[in-house]
Amino acid sequence: MKPENFIALATGILFGLGLGIAKMIDPNKIQNFLDVSGTWDASLMFVLGSAVGTTLVAFRFILQHSQPRFAASFHLPLSTQIDRKLIVGSAVFGVGWGLAGYCPGPAFAALALGGWEPLVFLPAMALGFTLHRWFAVEEKAAVSDA
Repeated sequence: MKPENFIALATGILFGLGLGIAKMIDPNKIQNFLDVSGTWDASLMFVLGSAVGTTLVAFRFILQHSQPRFAASFHLPLSTQIDRKLIVGSAVFGVGWGLAGYCPGPAFAALALGGWEPLVFLPAMALGFTLHRWFAVEEKAAVSDA
């Protein structure tokens, strides 16, 4: 196994364990966090705060290097503009997260628990990815024809 694949696997397992420990793979926990006027559960604020704090500190040091230790380059967003696609995508993600109680990482981690919810969510997510690609190709074709 190549070092970068091992690092990716180990990081994914660690991430999944963290999601499980934080109970972010429980849709009810997520929905209670989002229900600020009802059964609000603020405990995920600690998870969010830890993630943001770690990122703020670590990225300052990581991005000083010309490339990652186990990869050819950093994989960073190419666009830094806030545009319609970003706003609509964020809104769709947030509504889906609130309705289903899952986002991609926790949905994959929830497979370890069994149950039918991630088995429904993950194919629906894959369908959404496919539709997005299909519409993006259609949009590019329409722009190039103009």
